[in-house]
Amino acid sequence: MGDEATWPVVGMVGGGQLARMTQPAAVALGVRLSVLAASPEESAAQVVNDPVIADEKALADLRAFAAGCDVVTFDHEHVPPEHLQALEADGVLVRPGSAALLHAQDKGAMRSRLTSLGIPCPRHRIVSAPADVAEYSTSLGTDVVLKTTRGGYDGKGVWLVTPSTPAEVVEEPFRAGVPVLAEERVDYRRELSAVVARSPHGQAVAYPVVESVQRDGICVEVVAPAPGLSEDLAVEAQRLAISVAAELDVVGILAVELFETTDGRLLVNELAMRPHNSGHWSIDGAVTSQFENHLRAVLDLPLGSPAARAPYTVMVNVLGGDLPDIYPTYRHVMARDPELKVHWYGKGVRPGRKVGHVTAYGSDLAELRSRAWHAADYIRGVIDE
Repeated sequence: MGDEATWPVVGMVGGGQLARMTQPAAVALGVRLSVLAASPEESAAQVVNDPVIADEKALADLRAFAAGCDVVTFDHEHVPPEHLQALEADGVLVRPGSAALLHAQDKGAMRSRLTSLGIPCPRHRIVSAPADVAEYSTSLGTDVVLKTTRGGYDGKGVWLVTPSTPAEVVEEPFRAGVPVLAEERVDYRRELSAVVARSPHGQAVAYPVVESVQRDGICVEVVAPAPGLSEDLAVEAQRLAISVAAELDVVGILAVELFETTDGRLLVNELAMRPHNSGHWSIDGAVTSQFENHLRAVLDLPLGSPAARAPYTVMVNVLGGDLPDIYPTYRHVMARDPELKVHWYGKGVRPGRKVGHVTAYGSDLAELRSRAWHAADYIRGVIDE
């Protein structure tokens, strides 16, 4: 490969499955991926050479990690913003930068900024007490969804409040010690996700808009492209995501999670500034995966094509079930369906925990869904044939 000193090192803070899935893309690009993980057992620490085992919330550890990297990026949004600002003040190249990442870390800041930009969002308000929730719900004429502005993910930190919700449930979000965001309960047809990649000099590419199916706040299935989505609405979603990336100066992957409302509008639900569950299909189903384009973007390399390789790609997450050892079922699925792609995260099995995903691609959507769900259910022990 030549003089290794001339090849950049990308540092990824966080040792989860997103960092793990970034490693093959780094290998293909010829760049080194360094990972800061909390323990050697974490998903990415198992596959990346010489992982740095440290505390991602300790500034001294972050500084020591960054000293060995050409650029620092993330597989989650939980690094304290003040630490990111300190790294930038030290001259560290942080991508996405702290000013952009704040809008993925703080839902209140995200809602305020997007609204000021004219980006369509659910009606919302920061509330300071349970009484404010009842008053706001009455003023809207709808049920409301409460969200802690910081720290929530995969359905955690989110509460639906209806007139019959017990008082102790309404009080729970206010115990987290962070501001609470109240939003209207949106009447939506389905959830969509628009994933884009953007480089420092402004080049951007948009992946096909996907349908994201959620259960109990956890993504269980992604279909690319979203079936039955009109071309006009798909283009609108992609343009909206690229606009958000440009306005917030995002570098890397940006996932814009959207509600497609029953009356045909798009509303922004959440933002993620890193590879995202709704983009995992791209490993097998796109010309360039979201993981490769994230690396290309943070290194300011030309971005790769996000085009789909097949008319449809279906990704189904494998959630931990009742089987503590799923390797035998994993082997059976691979033998039963050789065209299926199985991705394993090297994580211990717990009920409801994302431990891997399966991907199928082709032209018959119903068949792809059937195959992918059969595999995921067999692996976790839901079915036995």
